Amino acid sequence: MDKTRTGRPREASGPTGDSDHAARASRPPRAGAAKRGEDLVVFWTLNESVCSECGEELGRGSLLRLEGERALCLTCADLDHLTFLPRGDAALTRRASKHSGLRAVVLRFSRSRKRYERQGILVEEAAVLRAEAECLADADARAARQRRDAEHRAARDAEYVASFARRIGELLPGCPAAERGAIAEHACEVRSGRVGRSAAAKELDQGAVELAVRAHVRHRHTGYDALLAAGVDRSEARLEVAAEVDAVLDRWRAPSTRRAGARRR
Repeated sequence: MDKTRTGRPREASGPTGDSDHAARASRPPRAGAAKRGEDLVVFWTLNESVCSECGEELGRGSLLRLEGERALCLTCADLDHLTFLPRGDAALTRRASKHSGLRAVVLRFSRSRKRYERQGILVEEAAVLRAEAECLADADARAARQRRDAEHRAARDAEYVASFARRIGELLPGCPAAERGAIAEHACEVRSGRVGRSAAAKELDQGAVELAVRAHVRHRHTGYDALLAAGVDRSEARLEVAAEVDAVLDRWRAPSTRRAGARRR
């Protein structure tokens, strides 16, 4: 059976075992003979299975290879001499892959995301040892580069948030400055998946920016959250507060009263 850098892979939970993946509506990636330049594919089992060649029982969390309709244990697939290297260290994975004459990608089906996801790779033990030595040798340099990259990303993100806030001021000059900043920071938070991270928002598109403002107004200036807490359907709750949201946006589209008064003086 396969070796691993962190022990046997933990059990996976899921809707099916890999022995009947071929029958799934969402078919797995091609697992037959790999073409030149393509990776071999090994599956992390979700249910118990049996090797079609030697009859060995494969429990949940085992690794197996599919050849057509046949599920093979790693020994019968001639891959049992490889070491499992889990995902998580990009430099180690990249270097081990480069140094290994044979490698396979390990995939597992995610029930929540309805797709196959990479769990790691199988590579030669010598390749892992060589990669670990290389990573240890330049660890300080890579850490310094990562810090510099993180600082550059933080600076770019800060400028983007500021630009987003300025764009809100252009479109809705009556929106208080403090709220512009709060809207921009919330909408543009990294890895949040919110509208501020969309391609349109990064171009400061009017529609995308106003979507972010509308969401802020809905939560902060109406009783929308109270309706949700009371069990009101989200669509119905949005309809109920739509007029209030539009009223606030209409008010913010006009220049700030305070600034207008200052100009008159």
